[in-house]
Amino acid sequence: MEKPAAASAMVEPVIRPFVVRFLYGLLAGFVTATLIVALMARQGIAPFETQPLPQPLVARISEGYGDDFPPLKNDNLLRAARGEPVDRVPVWVMRQAGRYLPEFQEVRAKHDFFTVCRTPELACEVTMQPLRRFDLDASIIFSDILVIPQALGITVEMKPGVGPVLPEPLVGPADLERLNQTGTIERLKYVGEAITMMRRMLEGKVPLFGFTGAPWTLMGYMIEGGGSKTMSKAKAWLADYPEASQQLLDILTDQVVDYLVMQVKAGAQMLQVFESSADHLSKEQFLSVSLPCLKRIRVDLLRKLADEQVPAVPMVLFAKGAMHSLAEQAQTGYEVIGLDWTIDPEEARKQVGPNVTLQGNLDPQDMYQTPEKLRELVLTMVRKFGKHRYIANLGHGITPQTPIESMTVLVQAVHDAL
Repeated sequence: MEKPAAASAMVEPVIRPFVVRFLYGLLAGFVTATLIVALMARQGIAPFETQPLPQPLVARISEGYGDDFPPLKNDNLLRAARGEPVDRVPVWVMRQAGRYLPEFQEVRAKHDFFTVCRTPELACEVTMQPLRRFDLDASIIFSDILVIPQALGITVEMKPGVGPVLPEPLVGPADLERLNQTGTIERLKYVGEAITMMRRMLEGKVPLFGFTGAPWTLMGYMIEGGGSKTMSKAKAWLADYPEASQQLLDILTDQVVDYLVMQVKAGAQMLQVFESSADHLSKEQFLSVSLPCLKRIRVDLLRKLADEQVPAVPMVLFAKGAMHSLAEQAQTGYEVIGLDWTIDPEEARKQVGPNVTLQGNLDPQDMYQTPEKLRELVLTMVRKFGKHRYIANLGHGITPQTPIESMTVLVQAVHDAL
């Protein structure tokens, strides 16, 4: 019975100093922590709050551009835009996600057009549809050029058999006050969400285009109240209200720039600017009304991306009906100039020179030819353009009744041509 007491007496002097030092350490740590918290409070710092990531990193993670997307497996489109060698001539088609596809018609039977645009899951589904059928080298996010007027507060309706209708168009300069320029990009964030979602859905299969309408084209819709064969009201604005016309073009240019910045930050790997109504302008009008806006879009976009440390992406300028001004378009800085079907490929190359990529330019009506004739036309077109600095496409959007087989023939012929 004596042994345990003796052992305890021997161990106690050894343990006690450790216990005392441990307790003193806890007390000192508590006092130090209390002082630190007090000092942080005096500096206005929340003690146990996670500090925000640096802004460029936040953008890279949450807004899409950067290394968090799957690696790109087919970069022929981007290489062609930059003038680099390609494995094969890249091909995509304007409106490739559209009414000629029965699966698109199924989606539209259940959902309003702009509901599809505003719902990222639906927009991505229809964007993916042509890629499941055809060996295309690019995708383009499903949206519409008129989402910018919508975001500015202009009502836009898509009516079956008619197309876009703006029931309350701009009538005179006083109507510019109706445009709500505050928060427009926030109201368009669904496009960015769709782009980011689509980049992940693609799993690096092909690059993803973002796009916008150009200011003159948007101005025309906003004044005409829809599509127009003459653009007489919009052209009357240019003559009768020159200052208001310039003000409207400036507003739209600013909105287009911010919209494209958002698309790049969301993950768009290439951009196309659609000046679809350039054919309503004379060459003089195109150079004075449209081209300055197109130039400023490019310059301001690059500046804003650089300011936010966001890498720039290649850009396509497609001014339908402005083949009279290809030399001037080639000086705007866009890496790619889109061609409509009215110009010969060899003539286009002469006008733009060797340092700009060309895109186009099969007549959409040729898609109704027999498969044999269509293949012959495509082979001839591609061989005229050549493999360097060329992206195959139509000279405008694919039309709703186009046979699906024609898309298969087109894509295969492009890839077989050279």
